[in-house]
Amino acid sequence: MIRQSNPLPAVCGFICHHPCEKACLNNFLHKPVSLRLLKRFLAEEDLQRESSLTPYPKTKKARVLIVGSGPAGLTAAHDLAWLGYPVTLYESLPVLGGMLSVGIPGFRLPRDLLQKEIGQIKERGVEMLTRRTFRSQDIPKDLKRLGFQAAFLAMGAHKSRRLSIPGERLPGVLAGVELLRKFNLGRKVSLGEKVVVLGGGNVALDVARAARRLGTKEVRIVYRRSMAEMPAIPEEVQTAQREGIEFLFLSVPVRITQSKNNRLKLDCLKTRLGEADERGRRKPIPIEGSGFSLYADSIVRAVGQEVDRKTIHGLELHADGTIKTDPRTGQTSLKGIFAGGDAVTGPAWAIEAIAAGKKGALAIDEYLS
Repeated sequence: MIRQSNPLPAVCGFICHHPCEKACLNNFLHKPVSLRLLKRFLAEEDLQRESSLTPYPKTKKARVLIVGSGPAGLTAAHDLAWLGYPVTLYESLPVLGGMLSVGIPGFRLPRDLLQKEIGQIKERGVEMLTRRTFRSQDIPKDLKRLGFQAAFLAMGAHKSRRLSIPGERLPGVLAGVELLRKFNLGRKVSLGEKVVVLGGGNVALDVARAARRLGTKEVRIVYRRSMAEMPAIPEEVQTAQREGIEFLFLSVPVRITQSKNNRLKLDCLKTRLGEADERGRRKPIPIEGSGFSLYADSIVRAVGQEVDRKTIHGLELHADGTIKTDPRTGQTSLKGIFAGGDAVTGPAWAIEAIAAGKKGALAIDEYLS
């Protein structure tokens, strides 16, 4: 029953920030029903079965292309197949799953469960091709040439934001998302004995916990606000603390230099929280004369992600590089081309990308009908 509305319940059972529990009426009595953990239990039980699924019948002639195999792309592919469309999915990486596979480490989202869940969507009749990049100067023309009548773009936001401070291009200053991609694909990653991670989101925590597993002796996370303002899931923060990761709150990096002993020196200032901004988050204000320095073998910036503009051509974009879409349908500036997930919203939660995939599938069905 859960899979009828969400084809990725095991994924949600492990990594969702469970906003549904905040809305649970049981909050008025005691505490919310543990929907995320119940979903995780049911999904794990279900995936242990060896039964195979039958493909959804293809009742429509129009073919649809999905670009990207993250939660938005996978959900759109599943729902379009359920609606009767022949669906082909392109993934530029060597593995399926998008950020679920290369952005989230296996110790947080087990790879066997993820691949089984993707396999179930594939069994429903979705063709999935890896190492297949869709780059086009004329998207409608190329889609027609390939035999597709509509497309859903869900390339995600796979590029780390820069800090915009002196020294961030020095050797040893690494990008969080790219580092996790190497780690998750089993490529060699060398960080040294001391690592400082800059940021307060789940990427920062994943980098820090991955560093511990790579043998780093000392890992520190520097975050400009307090623990209460951290965008990371609270349970993940507690897990990181149990693993010996040190947090320096109310601290902002201002400069990176090379120290005499060939290490990196990170100069920081303490901050205080001012008035709330337009998103309701209190603005960190640097305190003059509060400077201090940290020394590390590697410094990892994990202060956010953005869309790689090299993957997008011919579409109207916002100033931050995200794709402009119709708020109701998700259609882009090109007729028949829809988009959703992080490529539209910027970095967001997996459940929001799943919702975008569902909306995109219904909008494409409406367009083709």
